[in-house]
Amino acid sequence: MNEPDPAAGASGDPDTRPPTGEDHRRHLLRAVELAREGSSRGDGGPFGAVVVLDGRVVGEGWNQVVATDDPTAHAEIVAVRRACAELGSFQLVGAHVYASCEPCPMCLGALYWARPAQIHHAATREHAAEVGFDDSFIYDELALPPDRRRLPARQHDLPEAVQVMRRWAENPDRTTY
Repeated sequence: MNEPDPAAGASGDPDTRPPTGEDHRRHLLRAVELAREGSSRGDGGPFGAVVVLDGRVVGEGWNQVVATDDPTAHAEIVAVRRACAELGSFQLVGAHVYASCEPCPMCLGALYWARPAQIHHAATREHAAEVGFDDSFIYDELALPPDRRRLPARQHDLPEAVQVMRRWAENPDRTTY
C-alpha cells in the first residue's frame, strides 16, 4: 500500500490537489478489478473497494465473506481496516473511498464512523439486487421500531451498562470519536 499513486508528484509526495474525473475512474476501475479477482477465486461476492488519501492508495479490499466465514468481511470493511492499519488511525478524514458498488447499510455505517471525505461507487444497490444482493429489506427494517423487526431487539434494564458508559464519558483521558 505504500506505493504512491501514479497521479501523485514524481517525488512520491502527497498529492493534495482535488481528485479529477480520471482519478475517480482509475480508482473505481481498480475496485472493479478487485471485485472480479476476489469473486473469481470464490472469496465472496463481486465487490471491491479502494481507499485513497492525498493521492495515495492506503487500503484495498474485496468481499471475503466466504473465504473467511465472516459476514462482516465486505469489500469496504476490509479496505477500511487495511487503510486504518496503514495510517495508524481509526479515522479516514480527507480520504476518498471507491467501491465497485453502492455500499450496503453495514458498510455505509462503518464508513460514516471512519469519516472519509467522500464515497464514490460504480454500480447501484439496484444492480446488486439484480444479482442476488438485495439489501432493501435492511433499509426497510431500520425504519421499524426494534421490537417489530424480523430480527427483534429487546432492551433490558441493566443500570450497570449505563454506568460504564457514563464513567467513560467522564474520563478526561478518553479518546472520543
